[in-house]
Amino acid sequence: MSGSSGASGSISRRSVPTTLAEINVTPLVDVMLVLLIVFMISAPLMQQGVQVDLPKANAQSLTEVPDQVILVINRSRQISINGNTIQSGLLRMKLEAISSVKPQVEIFIQADQGIPYGFIAQVMAEVKKARINRVGLVTEPGDPDLKL
Repeated sequence: MSGSSGASGSISRRSVPTTLAEINVTPLVDVMLVLLIVFMISAPLMQQGVQVDLPKANAQSLTEVPDQVILVINRSRQISINGNTIQSGLLRMKLEAISSVKPQVEIFIQADQGIPYGFIAQVMAEVKKARINRVGLVTEPGDPDLKL
């Protein structure tokens, strides 16, 4: 009787279906790697800006103030305010709108060093006509040994 199993004393071993308790992470890793590659490729393309060859000067850096507006003049004399291109003739109107909202606004002009001084002076005159008195020019740090 040691090896026989009868109907009264037998234990039935049927396979019972169980749920899989593990998470398959391979598809998750695949999706994450694809997203990583997409963002690595698209992130540098999303940076918009105007390349300006700034002149060099020996001066201290300015601290950032919330009421600052950056006015950029590129080589082709196109003017943009905080990254938004301004059509010619509308500069004073845009600046007057800014000064009415922010009376203590500071304008910083980033002009390419190849732009004639007369054109920059005209832009600064437009800024003054818009009743903005705080105007500065942006430069890059220069050679400390340069003597004028």
